[in-house]
Amino acid sequence: MTRKKGILVLSELFLPTKGGTAVWFDQVYRRLGGKEHHIITADVAGAAQHDSTHPNTVHRISLTRVSWLKPESLWMYLNLLFHSCWVCIHYRSRVIHAGRVLPEGAIALLCSKVFRIPCVIYAHGEEITTWRQKNKFKAMVYVYQHCDTIIANSEFTREELLKLGIAKEKITLIHPGVDTSTFKPELPCQDLKQQIGLQPKEQLLLSVGRLSRRKGFDNVIRALPLLREQGINVRYAIIGIGEDEAYLKQLADELKVREQVSFLGHVNVDDLPRWYNACDIFVMPNREINGDTEGFGMVFIEAAACGKTSLSGIVGGPPNAVLHEKTGLNVDGEDIAALSQALIRLLQDHQSFASHAYQRVLDELSWEKVAQQTQQLEGV
Repeated sequence: MTRKKGILVLSELFLPTKGGTAVWFDQVYRRLGGKEHHIITADVAGAAQHDSTHPNTVHRISLTRVSWLKPESLWMYLNLLFHSCWVCIHYRSRVIHAGRVLPEGAIALLCSKVFRIPCVIYAHGEEITTWRQKNKFKAMVYVYQHCDTIIANSEFTREELLKLGIAKEKITLIHPGVDTSTFKPELPCQDLKQQIGLQPKEQLLLSVGRLSRRKGFDNVIRALPLLREQGINVRYAIIGIGEDEAYLKQLADELKVREQVSFLGHVNVDDLPRWYNACDIFVMPNREINGDTEGFGMVFIEAAACGKTSLSGIVGGPPNAVLHEKTGLNVDGEDIAALSQALIRLLQDHQSFASHAYQRVLDELSWEKVAQQTQQLEGV
C-alpha cells in the first residue's frame, strides 16, 4: 500500500501555545487532512494532552535559544533542520509550509531545494515592519524572494511584501478565520455582566489582546471622559496581560475613570466567546509604534462571529478585518476626539454593522473557508 504524501508544517507557534497564529495553524491543517500531514512545533506545557486527539501527526521538539551559543538560535535552527529532513525522508512530504519567514522559512526553503518540493511561507506583517537588524532583514528578504508561494494575511502585508521587491504573482492573500462552532451569537453571558457589576442601563466596550501600546487600549480609556460628557453610560472591560498593565491602570486612575474599567487578565478559554456576547461593541483602535503595527487582528472576526461590530485603527491589517462603514468603523487611533465620536455612533446604531459583520464571517472567514483557500494553493 502506497503511503499518502502530505504537508510538512514548520511552526514554533501551535496550540496549546496562546495566540492567533497558533490557533490559525492548528485549525487549518486539521481540516486539510489527517495523519499524513506532519506538524513540527515547539514542545510546551499541555502539548501531550492536546496532541493525543489531534487528527494530524504532531512532532514536538525543543526550540529554545541557548545563551552560550553564538548565535543563540543556532541550536533551534539545527534541531528544526534535522527533524524536517527526517520527516521529508521518512514520509516523503509533497510540500512544506512555514509559519514564519524566520526561522521556519529558512529551514523550509533549504528542505525544498534538497527534496525538490514546493515551499510556502506565511507573512504576518509585523516581521516586515519591525525586523531592521541588517543581517536578519537580508535573510528575511532572501527567503521571501526564493520560496514558491507566500500567504499574506492582509492587504497591508501584501503591500509590504511588494515594497521588498517580492513578485506579485508569488503572493496569495488569505485572511485568518474563526471557529464558528465556538464563537457564535446568543451565548449565555449574564453572569459575566454581573461579575463586573454592569448595570442595566450601561453599555459594555470590550478589548481582547496583549496589553501593549500599539493596541490603543490607552486611548479608549482617554475617550471615556468624553463619552461621559456626552451622557453615554459605558463600562470598559479589557481581557489580556502585558507590559502596559500598570500604565493602563495608572492612566485610568489619573482620568478618574478607574471604576469604569475592568482589567480581567487571562480568562477561561470557554468564557472568551461569552465575553464577546456580553459586550455591545468590540474596540481595538490600533496604531503604529516605531514601525510595529497589527498585521490583521483575529479578535475582530471573533467578535463578528459572536454577532458584534468593531472599531479598529486605520493602520496595518485591521481595515481588512473590519470593513469601514460595512462591518464596523476604522478610525485614527491617535485621534481621541474621532475615536470618541466613532464609539458614540456605534453605541447608538450598531445592529446593522453587526449583522453585516456576522454574515461576512459565515460567507468568507470560517476556518472551513480558510482551509478551502489553502487547499487551492498550487502544490497543496
